Amino acid sequence: MTFPDPADTFAPTRRRFLRELGGSVGLLGLSSYLRADGLATPALGQTHHAPKAKRVIFLFMAGGPSHLDMFDPKPVLDTFAGKRPPAADLRTERITGGLMPSPFKFRPGGRSGLPVSDLLPNVRACADELCVLRAVHGTNPNHSPAANFLATGRIDAVHPGVGAWVSYGLGSENADLPGFVSLGSGFGQTGFERSGYLPGQFQATRVSAAENDPEKMIRHLRNPAVGLEDQKRQLDALQALNRGHAEANGHDPQLEARVRALETAFRMQSAAGEAFDVRRESARARESYGPGEFARGCLLARRLVERGVRFVQLSLGGWDHHGNINAELKKKCAEIDRPVAALLKDLRQRGLLDDTLVIWGGEFGRTPVSENGDGRDHNHYGFTMWMAGGGVKGGFAHGSTDEFGFKAADGRVSVHDLHATVLHLLGLDHEKLTYRYSGRDFRLTDVHGRVVNEILA
Repeated sequence: MTFPDPADTFAPTRRRFLRELGGSVGLLGLSSYLRADGLATPALGQTHHAPKAKRVIFLFMAGGPSHLDMFDPKPVLDTFAGKRPPAADLRTERITGGLMPSPFKFRPGGRSGLPVSDLLPNVRACADELCVLRAVHGTNPNHSPAANFLATGRIDAVHPGVGAWVSYGLGSENADLPGFVSLGSGFGQTGFERSGYLPGQFQATRVSAAENDPEKMIRHLRNPAVGLEDQKRQLDALQALNRGHAEANGHDPQLEARVRALETAFRMQSAAGEAFDVRRESARARESYGPGEFARGCLLARRLVERGVRFVQLSLGGWDHHGNINAELKKKCAEIDRPVAALLKDLRQRGLLDDTLVIWGGEFGRTPVSENGDGRDHNHYGFTMWMAGGGVKGGFAHGSTDEFGFKAADGRVSVHDLHATVLHLLGLDHEKLTYRYSGRDFRLTDVHGRVVNEILA
């Protein structure tokens, strides 16, 4: 004779509670939390060594911004304009023409004299905050795999993103808000948001910065049918049922992940209205960031890290310039120049920049040779990213590409090196931050990566 599983006698009641609670922010992110597998463990919550940074803002420029027109000046391109020196291997995945100089002038910024293009005059004014990595290199020239590699250290789209790893390793500083928030859009956003085989509680909570009103930014923020007191009673009852289930059946990580999602969602009904409402900022503060969704995202990122959100990822697409790059790149840079500079200044002024790591970059850069006459092809062989705050040297350029800006040469930094360094700055050893899944220990850097000690302040 077959007897019913004791867990099944509780299941209908638990499901009923979940359905009734589901009308509020009501399980904000719960769809991802439900993917937590039986190997889930709580966040480590402890660092391996003294951290220099407590939180991260990752500004991801999806599509591949041109380092040659922004942060990596190459005067030799003027000398060989329109030519392909026979000794130089400049081949890429597409048919390209001769070398194409940048029409934008580079000028020294700040006391350090770090050169930044005229496309970014406001960012150039913050040059003393920037640690520019000029010899970053990846493994794939195609958008989705390359973006996924930058996000997760892997090309296959199943592994956790860097934000999930950070959230897993450090936990949350604010129980009323998610530890990991994703803003914006573009290639690779889902890779950055993914928790993969990590417990689902470390998945990013996606929030739209296209709106000002938190009620519109976060779907189902409030439950119109059930008040906060009744929701609290429901959660208490659910907890009692779960305790009884645990006593009868043992530890259930999936169930615990569900409950944590409900509890966070419940608390967010009060906390999110304040944290996500940029309208509470002064008119002067909002004006300093400028108009538009990306500007609002930068201001929101500052508000969130200020309130203890551990990792904020802000994406902006539109950097894939295979043609008409001079005009199109100018538009994109105008979109980010003022907000990024305002973010750095705001963090500095509030005393947050020293322990907030800001990262800027795309999944790859662009070629020094022309494509379609007035564009640049994808280039994963060598490109630029930069960091600011959080324990890195300011007003500093590390590494270099070759004379044409095509391949990383000196001071090479792989994506795994980048990840190892980010974790190190947060007090985490990339070789020790592991998660056991499918019979082996996984880590963000796989079996690679070294901390780039040369850039540490």
